[in-house]
Amino acid sequence: MPKAPAIDQQKLLDLQAVDIRLAQLAHRRATVPEQAELDSLLAERRRVADVLVAARTLVSDGERAVAKAEADVAQVRDRAARNTSRLESGTGSSKDLQGLQHELESLARRQGVLEEVELEAMEKLEQAQFAAAELATTDGELAEQAEDVARRRDAVLEEVATEERAALARREAIASGIERALVELYERTRAPRGGVGAALLRSRRCEGCRLELNASDIAALRAAAADEVVFCEECGRILVRTAESGL
Repeated sequence: MPKAPAIDQQKLLDLQAVDIRLAQLAHRRATVPEQAELDSLLAERRRVADVLVAARTLVSDGERAVAKAEADVAQVRDRAARNTSRLESGTGSSKDLQGLQHELESLARRQGVLEEVELEAMEKLEQAQFAAAELATTDGELAEQAEDVARRRDAVLEEVATEERAALARREAIASGIERALVELYERTRAPRGGVGAALLRSRRCEGCRLELNASDIAALRAAAADEVVFCEECGRILVRTAESGL
């Protein structure tokens, strides 16, 4: 059975307390609520960005459609203006002038159709521009929210890091005051036991597994020398004996 001064064994409880706190801090760092909130906001921003790209594509398509419709209308208007000018000048034969009149009537009908196309294209463009503007606003709002959440997350992480640094310094100070062999035994014991390698024996109960020791185990502990390192028969953790142990 390994041996170590009783005072060193009792210091294991302080070391264990620090290790438990370090584990709690690591869990807190890994489960910061702000991180989950930030991940959700960033995912929403990516979704909005994809939709915004599609909306801006529709705006570009709409602008081209409006430009084409305007050009088509302008072309017909120019042709009608030229024909009107020739007709008003009276230049040409009667047949030519009659042909110009018929063409003007046809151009007027054509212009009406094209103006409807132009109006429809402008309405679609306006709708696309409105949708793109709304999405851009939403993206901006999400960006602001994400920045705020990131700041809050960073503040929490810095708080955790500060406490971790203090805890690690405290751990180093405690461990340096314990026999190296005992610290190594503690580390080997706690590794497969959820990070808990030493537990107080309080009123004949192991504080590691919360089970009460039977009479034969208690008798064996009573017979063990103070410098003997003893273990819980149930959970295998180092049992630290103090005045609270009830032996």
